[in-house]
Amino acid sequence: MAQRLEAQPGPAEIHHDWVRLRTLIFLRWTAIVGQLGAIFVAYFVYDIALDLALCLATVAAAIAANLVAIFLFPDTKRLTQPEAAATLMFDMAQLALLLSITGGMNNPFALLILVPVTIAATALERSATILLGLSTMVMISIVAVVYLPLVSKTGEVIAVPDVFEFGYWLSIIIGVAFLGAYAHKVASEVRSMGDALRATQLALTREQKLTDLGGVVAAAAHELGTPLATIKLVSSELADELEDSPDLRDDALLIREQANRCRDILHSMGRVGKDDLHMRTAPIVAVLREAADPHMERGIEIHFDAHPIVEGLERQPTIYRYPELIHALRNFIQNAVDFAHSTVWVEAEWDDEEITVRISDDGKGYPTSVLNRIGDPFLQPRANAAERKGYEGMGLGVFIAKTLIERTGGRLTFSNGDAPFAPGAAVPARSGAVVEVVWPASRLLARDDAGLGLNQPIAV
Repeated sequence: MAQRLEAQPGPAEIHHDWVRLRTLIFLRWTAIVGQLGAIFVAYFVYDIALDLALCLATVAAAIAANLVAIFLFPDTKRLTQPEAAATLMFDMAQLALLLSITGGMNNPFALLILVPVTIAATALERSATILLGLSTMVMISIVAVVYLPLVSKTGEVIAVPDVFEFGYWLSIIIGVAFLGAYAHKVASEVRSMGDALRATQLALTREQKLTDLGGVVAAAAHELGTPLATIKLVSSELADELEDSPDLRDDALLIREQANRCRDILHSMGRVGKDDLHMRTAPIVAVLREAADPHMERGIEIHFDAHPIVEGLERQPTIYRYPELIHALRNFIQNAVDFAHSTVWVEAEWDDEEITVRISDDGKGYPTSVLNRIGDPFLQPRANAAERKGYEGMGLGVFIAKTLIERTGGRLTFSNGDAPFAPGAAVPARSGAVVEVVWPASRLLARDDAGLGLNQPIAV
C-alpha cells in the first residue's frame, strides 16, 4: 500500500445507486409547495396578472411526475446515475419553463435554478454534473431571452433595468459553474475520506486480530496438552499389551508417534503464542526491526541506529508494541525500500520528553509539488513508480500509516534529505525521502509495573 506520491488525478469515481428516489420525491414536493405559494401570493396579494392556468399546468406536470414515481416504484428504490440525472433534468426544465412564463430574469426566484445542479454535484459523477450544469446554463439563457413579462392587473409592466437583468443572468451562470464545481469537490473529498478511513479501520483490525491470535494459540496449546498426554499414555499401554499382535501393536505405536508429533507442534505454537501474548513491550530497536523484518531480504540494505538526544538516558527505552505502531512503521519502511537505490536508514532518538523515529532513503525523494499534500487519501503514485518491479498502490498506504501513527499520539513530518543525520564520513548522505515521527515519551514508554503481574496464591 505504501508509495511515494505525486499529484495526479484520483481514482475513478464510483457512485452507483446512491440517490434514493424517495429523497428526490420529497424535495420535489417541497418545490411544488413553494411554487404554488409564490404563484398564489403574486396573483392574489400583489395583483400580478399571471397566466394562472399555464402556471398551474406547469406545476401539475411536477405533481404528476411525483405521483407516477410513487405508484410505479417502491420507497426503497435507489436511482442509477442516468435515472438520477434524468430526474434532476426534468426538475430543472420544469422550473425553467415556470420562470419563462413568470417574468424570466425579472422573477426574483430565478436563483432557484441552481438547486438541481447543486444536488447533482453532490450526488452524481463528474460527467453527469457537467451535463446538468451546461444544460442549466443553456436553459437560463433561453429564459433570459424568451419569457412572458410580469404585468400587474392595472397593466403596469414590472421589470428591472436591463443592466440588472444582465447581472442576474450572469450571476446565475457563474453560480452554476462555481457552486457545481465546489460542491462536487467537497462531496468527492468527503467520500474519499470515508473510504480511506474504512480502509484504515480494516488494516488496524487485521493487525489486532494477528496480535490476538497469539493468545488463542497459546490457550489452545495449553488446553490440548492434557488429552494428548492421555492418548500417548493409553497408546503406550496398548502397545505393551499387544506383543502377540504385531499389526495392532504397530497401530498403537503409530498413535503414540502422532500424539508426540502433535505435542511438538503445539509446544512450538504455544511458545510463539505466549511470546506474542506476553511480550507487550520491547526495546525500541527490537520494535523497529520487527517492523522492518518483511523487507530485510529485498536487496536493499537497512541500517538501524539508536542513540539518546543530549541529556537523554543511554539505555534504550522500552516501548509498547502497539499493532497500529508496527503496521504504520512497516508501511513507511516498505515505502523507503520501494524507492531506495541501495540503502535505507531507520533511526531512533530519545530523551526524557520525546521519542523520535526517522526513516530515510537514498532515492529521489518526494516531488516538492506535493510535500504539503502527503497523507491525503488516494493521492496517486508518482509517474516513475512503475520503475519499481511489482509496484502497485491506490494512494492509501501513507494515509493509513499517518492515521495509525496519530492514534498513538505521534506527529508526522515529511521532507527530502540532503545530508547525513549521523556523524561519520563513511555514512552516505540521505538524499531521498525522510519521514520523521515524534511521540511524547509518556505515550510509548512502558511502565515499570507493566509486566505479567504477581502470581496468584494457591488456595489449599
